[in-house]
Amino acid sequence: VLDQLADKNKTDFDLGRHAYIADFQHKGKQIYCIKPTTYMNLSGKAVNYWLKDLKIPNENLLVITDDIALPYGKLRLRGKGSHGGHNGLRHIEEMLETQEFARFRFGVGDNFPKGRQADYVLSNFTKDEFIDLPLHIDKACEGVLSFCAVGLSLTMNLVNT
Repeated sequence: VLDQLADKNKTDFDLGRHAYIADFQHKGKQIYCIKPTTYMNLSGKAVNYWLKDLKIPNENLLVITDDIALPYGKLRLRGKGSHGGHNGLRHIEEMLETQEFARFRFGVGDNFPKGRQADYVLSNFTKDEFIDLPLHIDKACEGVLSFCAVGLSLTMNLVNT
């Protein structure tokens, strides 16, 4: 999703501290896309660093994650909540000392044998999933840009279908 946003806004990611970072303007607002270079379960280190460095308040943070609890391609936006077992979200919550930040979950389904979750989320999409992937990524990008432009509530109506 972040790669697509950067491409559409004609910007590139540069290696920064704990993350690759790209930025662009959208409807008069500066948007930063941050892809942690830490292990996923330590991604809070990068998020916390860049929020402080760029002086971004938590209410302007949108964390995009995969979610095995959602069917493939389903999107869900929430303004706060638990990590739901997602170790990346868990670490971000620990580092920020709050659950009060928006999270945008991208459903990847749960088509894996018991105990093989890590292998599943790191594997390639199936042929059928790959065909539909651009449509889902485009919708997710629309959601991200909407969040940045009009905020959480209106964007939830757009993406939570």
